[in-house]
Amino acid sequence: MMKDGVRPPTPQTAGRRRRFWVTAAISPVADGGFTVELDGRGIRLPGGTALCVASRALAQAIADEWAKAGGEKGGHFTPDDLPMTRIAGTMIERVAPDPAAQVTALLHYVDGELLCYRADYPAPLCREQQALWNPQLAWLRARHDIDMAVTTGIMPLVQSPGVHDAWRALLTQMDNATLAALGVMVPAMKSIVLGLAVATGALPAARAAEIASVDERSQMDIWGEDAKLLEALRLQAVEVEDAARFLQLCRVV
Repeated sequence: MMKDGVRPPTPQTAGRRRRFWVTAAISPVADGGFTVELDGRGIRLPGGTALCVASRALAQAIADEWAKAGGEKGGHFTPDDLPMTRIAGTMIERVAPDPAAQVTALLHYVDGELLCYRADYPAPLCREQQALWNPQLAWLRARHDIDMAVTTGIMPLVQSPGVHDAWRALLTQMDNATLAALGVMVPAMKSIVLGLAVATGALPAARAAEIASVDERSQMDIWGEDAKLLEALRLQAVEVEDAARFLQLCRVV
């Protein structure tokens, strides 16, 4: 279910568009920050806001993806060719005006935390979940003093009010860039814990996506490789890596 304020985890956005520009370049803004211009004209986001970011590195990455999208004037591209632009747009038009709404949206994932729902069979899956997921919950306890309950099976698990309060306090301290990146990573992996680990540098994005896919990989170990499932996992990893890259670029002075 899509939550208000959080970009849904669907990795593909339908609809091709025709490239209408020749050049893409960054340009400093008088009030500070950088914008990206296509043939000398600034980019406007879907809500009409001018695209302007504080980081030159992020602006350059956005310009680079517009320079590449569609190949040349008249070529076709999709929004999937512009991941840095998409996440920046979310940060500017959805997160910045109301960060509290983004925090509330992310908190919906606390009770559904992937790492807290364990299988009771088959044995190899149970062992792999314990081996890969327990250390992440232990890190959360040690680093952020959040102790999440774990259950077996599919019955809904409601975390304690203290856990919810701790998550809210933690998320409220985060800047708009981090909240925007989490808005991509958390739904993609169905894990606020893994999203936090990537955002804080405790886990590489690729490793987090691998840990999040334990159930799917176990299924393929039993039934054989599934091309559609493999593609879905690849796209999930791309989502997480794009969000992590966005956050890294935002932090470059």
